[in-house]
Amino acid sequence: MSSVMPHYRTITQLLQSRTFAIDEYQREYKWETQNIEELLVDLQTKFLASYQEGDSPRAATGYADYFLGSIIVTMRGGKHYLVDGQQRVTSLTLLLIYLYREAKERQLPVVSTIQPLIYSDNYGEETFNLDIKERIPVLRALFAGEDYQLDGKDESVQTILARYRDIERIDPAAELGDALSTFIYWLLGNVGLIEIVAETDQHAYAIFETMNDRGKPLSPTDMMKASLLAPVDTDDERSRANREWRRTLLELSSWSPNPDPDRGAVAIKSWLRAQYAESIRDRRAGSADRDWETIGTVFHRWLRDNADRIGAGDSKRNVRLMTEEFPFFARAYLRILEASRTYTPGLEAVFYNAHNEFTWQNTVLLAPLSSTDDETTVRRKIAAMAIYLDIWVMRRVVNYVRVGYSSVSYAMWLLCRDVRGVTLPELIPILERKLATDDDVSFEGSASRGRHGIAALGLNQFSRRYVYHLLARLTAYVETQSGKPDLFASYVDRTQKNASDIEHIWANVAGRYESHFASPHEFWETRDGIGALLLLPADVNRSFQAKPFEEKAPHYAKQNLFAASLTGAAYQHQPQFQRFIEREGLPFRPYDYFGIDQQRERTDLVLQLANRIWSPTRLDAVLEAQACRADHPERAWQRSAARRGGR
Repeated sequence: MSSVMPHYRTITQLLQSRTFAIDEYQREYKWETQNIEELLVDLQTKFLASYQEGDSPRAATGYADYFLGSIIVTMRGGKHYLVDGQQRVTSLTLLLIYLYREAKERQLPVVSTIQPLIYSDNYGEETFNLDIKERIPVLRALFAGEDYQLDGKDESVQTILARYRDIERIDPAAELGDALSTFIYWLLGNVGLIEIVAETDQHAYAIFETMNDRGKPLSPTDMMKASLLAPVDTDDERSRANREWRRTLLELSSWSPNPDPDRGAVAIKSWLRAQYAESIRDRRAGSADRDWETIGTVFHRWLRDNADRIGAGDSKRNVRLMTEEFPFFARAYLRILEASRTYTPGLEAVFYNAHNEFTWQNTVLLAPLSSTDDETTVRRKIAAMAIYLDIWVMRRVVNYVRVGYSSVSYAMWLLCRDVRGVTLPELIPILERKLATDDDVSFEGSASRGRHGIAALGLNQFSRRYVYHLLARLTAYVETQSGKPDLFASYVDRTQKNASDIEHIWANVAGRYESHFASPHEFWETRDGIGALLLLPADVNRSFQAKPFEEKAPHYAKQNLFAASLTGAAYQHQPQFQRFIEREGLPFRPYDYFGIDQQRERTDLVLQLANRIWSPTRLDAVLEAQACRADHPERAWQRSAARRGGR
């Protein structure tokens, strides 16, 4: 068909001073955290397989290429319309904006090369490569490094901002270090895709339907199924195995209000990594992929090449894999997803880790499970692993240690290997030993590596999401220990009207406090310190604006108990709060004035609360709950903590 033109395009060729639009009826931008993490990991892994320390950007011309698939474009009214590919083009744009800002901050020459791939000046009119009216304001704000308010914005705009924050959190520039420039040039010149250009909408959609319907190649999941079915002896067994496999994949793909046909493949990767990955790529340039990486990219090939090792290839074993083991781990995987989305008694830690967007937990929580475990044991093991991860993650982030997908991949492989298939009584001591020997990071910090834990924790680009999480946990803990409902899920629900925001106790007026500080910088740093932060409803937060503490304090008294504890009102007619303070020996007290000394006291209070909230004794409670058949280990821990004085 002469009106259809396929072309291979590098990122530069695709985006250089070009714009793309989408039709209004096209679906929203839907990529999730895991999608963006996997893209970044794949790109970095491919790049580092070629990169040698000290390589200049010119060396990237000889590196291996990376193929991103194909997109379908139609021309109409002088514009390029994306029929298929907006998810990848949008995600690439977000990555380029991030790299542009990092390169600009480091004053790298590549800035001028990146800019026209994102934004160009067309006769005085600003033009973004994604020319979609509703999305231009958020792209403009990200490009300029400005804050952007999401109030009332559509789903795609919210997702764009969330995925950009994911990229910032993962921070590939920090991991690449001096290799950043070389990586950027490699990305622009060696990463590419096929652009299929159709002159008419009819041709474009015909191609799209053909590629996604007739003649669609077998997926890795289909090829894995075929490989497992091939040795099965009888038609009846083959039919039963195939039926159960398809039913399990349907359950996975249709889970939640947003069905996802790729969820089955993601679940399979998590299952195989958790249960069978015995090796991981060496942490040096040029190393070959091993089990952990291969399962993550071509799990069907890994299964074929490792059939003997895991017992696949035998008829009975394969039927069991398809009808018992895979369905078992799929159910466990869905349980984890559900607890990640819904604050579930007994599995609160799964929700905590999900709120911190620690996506490795979906894999790691499967590692200690055995397909012979009953439902109660499965729940207990998931709870124990999630509690461990909650403590492990929070110890690190308060010390500014990165816990992104690629940063902790090796640690997660080790964890899976060490807990694989153990019983619950074996699991708890393993996790407790790991936490006890994890002396490099703690809430007190690590002087040997120049980190100071809670005492040095402040609000910045890296820590904002974790500070928000920590404040929500502090607030919920103080209230539940004082006999009030657990409102953590409400405190972190950003979709509700008047969602909670971080409140600075110090007003945003440096001049008012100049006699207290040697410089404005010292004031801003102190103002952002964890001891001077609270969580309040957004409208209350905004109403305070530049008021001093003395004027804000009466309003704090009407808010959550952690905020109210700054005032005398919290200590009146609150007998359970008083008992909590006495039982734990915590340095709560009201203030008439809030200065540097008062902030130091609050910071010490935060430290003491953190050591209780993220106490390893929570793991003991899982076994206690098992012994007494309690449904909710976390609630059992709270009760036992009260009896033990929280120690």
